[in-house]
Amino acid sequence: MDALTLAQLQFGVTTVYHFFFVPLSLGLSIMVALMQTIYVIRGDEKYKQMAKFWGKLLLINFAMGVVTGIVQEFQFGMNWSEYSRFVGDIFGAPLAVEALVAFFIESTFLGVWIFGWDKLSKRVHLAAIWLVALAANVSAFWILVANSFMQHPVGYTIADSGRAEMTDFIALITNPHVWLQFPHVALGGLTTAAFFILGISAFHLLRNKSGNLEGFRASMRLGLMVGSIAVLATMVFGHIQGQQMADDQPMKLAAAEGLWDSEDPAALSMFQIGDEKDRTSIINITIPSLLSFLSYNTTDGLVHGINQLQAEYVKTYGPGDYVPPAIWLTYWSFRAMVGAGAVMFLLSLVGSYLFINKRLGNGKGKWLLRLLIPAIILPYLANSTGWMLTEVGRQPWIVQGLMTIDQAVSPNVTVEMLWISLIGFTVIYGLLMIADIYLLQKFARHNMDDSDMLIPWSGTGESHSAGQARREGAY
Repeated sequence: MDALTLAQLQFGVTTVYHFFFVPLSLGLSIMVALMQTIYVIRGDEKYKQMAKFWGKLLLINFAMGVVTGIVQEFQFGMNWSEYSRFVGDIFGAPLAVEALVAFFIESTFLGVWIFGWDKLSKRVHLAAIWLVALAANVSAFWILVANSFMQHPVGYTIADSGRAEMTDFIALITNPHVWLQFPHVALGGLTTAAFFILGISAFHLLRNKSGNLEGFRASMRLGLMVGSIAVLATMVFGHIQGQQMADDQPMKLAAAEGLWDSEDPAALSMFQIGDEKDRTSIINITIPSLLSFLSYNTTDGLVHGINQLQAEYVKTYGPGDYVPPAIWLTYWSFRAMVGAGAVMFLLSLVGSYLFINKRLGNGKGKWLLRLLIPAIILPYLANSTGWMLTEVGRQPWIVQGLMTIDQAVSPNVTVEMLWISLIGFTVIYGLLMIADIYLLQKFARHNMDDSDMLIPWSGTGESHSAGQARREGAY
């Protein structure tokens, strides 16, 4: 492999690792805040236990997300220095706001929330967790502002130095791309949190042991309610993004559909085996006119194909290959994302129906509870493949229409350096992911009323050692 391919692979590996943790933190912080809000309004101790139980898992996941996220920004100076030199004036601004404002608010008030139980008033303490949830999602917004510039550059000019410089900060944050991408990501986070809660709650309801089963039933109810709405809303925003893609990034849409040649009306591909060398389909099972309908809300409409777009881009940008690498990856990433979303929507609808009719829990609906446990992986699959579609489908552009991947890589980074750092990051991140999964499953198995689970916030204001000594009869 050459240096460019290794740099791409390294960034892809670290991004997928990082994004394994992010959506859960985005959604679970909101879910915990909702639970605590119900506790403050109703005074129901069950919801206080729920907030503490799921908050513990939020804390574990948040810590891992911070560790993996730090390396992301370093790579722009390490492996992508030419990119940083070209768009650093624009790209750096939202990243700086994210780090200096949103992230510090999130981490500060998470500490206030952890150690503020029974030390702050209920409403002040509740405000702390809502600030955590708000800051986490605002943090994601600023990251997506930066990413949206790469997808649809606005608010810039090319200076005499050849660098892209910001001319309109308002245009940057009102980029139409970010206002579709952000709700899609935020709702995906809620979906991830909902199915995380559903899977763990299903485990406890199946085990049917004492330890606040009512808390897990209430968690199941909240997870089904939020999950049903979030999955549907995520699909709606995803559909709107697809229509925007037809206008702003037609090559990405063509790659996602394996559409080698333009069609009007265009058929939606359900299953395809293609020859990427000859850029033709070998096997292609389609639904007539459906792609045109999804793209333009009409059964008639031209959808440009890969071969025609390649010829058009050569005329516009000069000689080069403007077809995304690994069309198969973009094609199947899109189908994995949509398929996982469809299964989640079906599960949430069936679960809601059974729960409303009191046919889920209390020994009933065990078949669905068993399905909900492995279904925890579905939002992770959808999140990861969604980002693969977004980033791989944009290539060879690193900034759409302005800069290609090969122009962005650091010229002085050698293959040996990249192999060492790639292997190092992969191993370290792999160990972190194992640790995260181990800790999450370990504490997720605890009962909700197990006070050891609630350390360092036992709810009594006493320390862990004091609480343990008391339980052992030392006091």
